[in-house]
Order: sequence, then C-alpha cells, then structure tokens
Amino acid sequence: MRIISKSRVKEFWGKPEHRDAEQELKAWYKVITEKEWKGPNEIINYFKDADQVGNGRIVFNICRNKYRLIVAFRYDIQIGFVRFIDTHKQYDRIKDIKNI
Repeated sequence: MRIISKSRVKEFWGKPEHRDAEQELKAWYKVITEKEWKGPNEIINYFKDADQVGNGRIVFNICRNKYRLIVAFRYDIQIGFVRFIDTHKQYDRIKDIKNI
C-alpha cells in the first residue's frame, strides 16, 4: 500500500506538542506500506483500535486515542490518502467524517 501525504503525517509529529506520536506513526506507516491490503476488514483485524467510518475511510487511534488519523483507502490501486490527523478533540468537531 502506498500512502499519499506522508509529509502531512511527518509535519504533525514534527510539532513540539505532538512529538509523542512520532514512533507510533512511524510504526503505523511501516505496517501499512509493507503489505497489500485486500479490504478494510484486514486492516481492522490488524489494527484492533481502528474503525471504519464510511466511504472507504478508516480512523486509527494514535497514542491511546490522544490523536486520530483518518485515511481514505483505494484497495483496487493500493493507495491510502491521509485525510485528517490531529487531536481527538479536533476529530470530535468533524461534522461529516465520511467525506473529510
């Protein structure tokens, strides 16, 4: 799987207030990119704290749910698009998660 916008994730963990997310995000990236995922259930089975939120999107809990990462997956072309990464508080403000 190829992830689009890794730079967005790196920018997030590069901020002093989010440095605690760096190692977990690097580990997530390594797992996601080293495998060919056939569908959302495979990802959910691997990442037990992840949830489908609709429209091909999966939300990942980072740092024990302190942060949220939403990725829109296209399994047919093996690409994941980072749609959102921020605090859980910011995540709770999203009105339409399926279309973010």
